[in-house]
Formats: sequence, C-alpha cells, structure tokens
Amino acid sequence: MALKIAAVGDNCMDVYENLGKAYPGGNPVNVAVYFTRMGGEASYTGVVGTDGYGALLKKAVAEKGVDITRIRTVEGSTAITHVELIDGERVMGEYEEGVLADFTLTDEDVEYLGSQALVVSALWGNCQQYFPAIREKGAKIAYDAATRPDDAAAKEAMPFVNYLFFSTEADTPALREQMQRLYGQGPELITATLGEAGSLVYDGKDFTPHGITSCPVVDTMGAGDSYIAGFLFGLLNREPISACMQRGADSAAVTIGYFGAW
Repeated sequence: MALKIAAVGDNCMDVYENLGKAYPGGNPVNVAVYFTRMGGEASYTGVVGTDGYGALLKKAVAEKGVDITRIRTVEGSTAITHVELIDGERVMGEYEEGVLADFTLTDEDVEYLGSQALVVSALWGNCQQYFPAIREKGAKIAYDAATRPDDAAAKEAMPFVNYLFFSTEADTPALREQMQRLYGQGPELITATLGEAGSLVYDGKDFTPHGITSCPVVDTMGAGDSYIAGFLFGLLNREPISACMQRGADSAAVTIGYFGAW
C-alpha cells in the first residue's frame, strides 16, 4: 500500500516580478507535490479564486498527481506572494491573501481529514482551530510553523501537533532550549531546518543533527517544504530518524536545482 498524506491549508501563486513568471506554491500544496514525487499519494484541501491563477494552480497540482477533489473555487482572487530572486536566494515581498482570508473547513472536510493517517498543515493555513477534532478522529498532524513557532496560531496548534517543523539559522544552545520547551507543549518530534547548516531533530530525549545534500543552487523556493515531505515519507515508512533526515535533505537538493517551488 502506498504511503499517503492529506495536506490542508494555504496555497498561493509565487509571482517573480523580475522574471515575468508565476509558479504555484504554498506549504501544504508543496509538501503534497513533493510527497507524490517520491512515490507516495497525497490530497490537498483548500480554496482558490475564480481568477486565472486559481485554474492554473488546480491544473498544475493535479498534473503532479495530487488529489484535488477537495479544492473549492470561490468568487475572488487566488492568493499571491510577490517574490524576487537575488543570487539564487528568494526574497519575499508583498502577500495578497485573497480568498484564503475567509477559508474555513466544512464538517465533511474535518471528517475526511480525521480519517487519514497523517494530516499536513502550516502556520499560514488558518486551520489550527480544527486540529482537536481531527486528532480526536484518529489522524496524526504534521505542522510547519515557519520561522514563528511562538506565533499565536502555532501556540494554539501545538497541543494537537505530533510532528512540528520550523526554520531558523543555526544549531545553538538557545535553539536546543527552545526545542525542549516546545516539546513540552505537545509534539512528539520537533525538527528545526537550518538552511545550509542542515537540520536538527529532538525527540524528547536526544538531539540528532544532520547535514545537507550538496548541489548547485538555482532557487531556494520550496527547500524547506521538500525537506518536510522527505522526512515524513521516511517517517511513514518507519525509518530511523537519521534516515528520515537524509530523505529530507535529498528531497530539498532536488527542488533547489530549478526555478520555482516545483
């Protein structure tokens, strides 16, 4: 049986003004796409607008093999993130939330997500209020808190999150103290992605560091989401933590070798 995740929350079009290009993205969408790239199965629950970007995003996600039957199209604009690419590094600009500002889950959505083995969401997805019901139905939850694990939304989510991810810059004593504190709020595994410095996992007892997979850098967009997808693939496959981290590093190396998240 294929490994499967159910992604839910935000999506957007990453618009590169200086390149005149736009690429579909958004954390849960990206993780779903990368997970299918490794041979797994994924669905995505979310909402897009009635503009051209909405149709483009749905088509692109479906072409990557992700189940899009739970994407709703509502009147309005699809979310947009304005991006600049400077020496291979993405510089995030203005974010236009569009129809995601009013995104909610239906009872049917919650029932479906609760029936899945693993639900994947993120800080910008505005779904944390549904986590208690999803967990109560038996699903586990992976959550990306971006660079803000102490944000109000992340704090609300934390007691119901099994696998927490967030990003920072370096493995320091302060980071390890933070990870221990966050562990006490509920998650069973905490992963900090550290860019070029690799990643660090805390399981409540031990810290496990891991390096990157070296590769040429074209565009770092989606690197963290790729890591999450690889890590979760290994986790669902019941691999050791170090092997999950290697899967994450390898997945990220593929993504940063081309423009756009995918």
